[in-house]
Amino acid sequence: MQMTRRDLFALAAGLAAAGLISLPADASTDAVEAAIKEFAGGMPETGGVDIGAPEIAENGNTVPIEVFADGAASIMILAAGNPNPGVGTFHFTEMSAESRASTRIRLAKTQDVVAVAKMADGSTKMARREVKVTIGGCGG
Repeated sequence: MQMTRRDLFALAAGLAAAGLISLPADASTDAVEAAIKEFAGGMPETGGVDIGAPEIAENGNTVPIEVFADGAASIMILAAGNPNPGVGTFHFTEMSAESRASTRIRLAKTQDVVAVAKMADGSTKMARREVKVTIGGCGG
């Protein structure tokens, strides 16, 4: 008997449902909050960070993101619905023209993108923005 790809997926889904194997899951809310608390030293206040992202991303493989926080020393980006939520951290110095960074990220599905900024004065700020993904970029 030759096993087809469809048979293999059916077998994997059945084993996952039975709890015998685990398939990649979303990052838990606890993991995202733990990453925020570790970076910020506690839960930051909301506001003071701008996230530029499309409302709807047709392809989750390359979603353009821009973050800005006036006076930030560093900004961390998290994708709360990805298997690994950490996207990246940008560091700024006094020589930086402004505390702004842009990149392209991969999103598995519709989810919140979180940006946490450590300000030069030691305070921390945070923002969330939902991005709707029509075709997932992490194997979805």
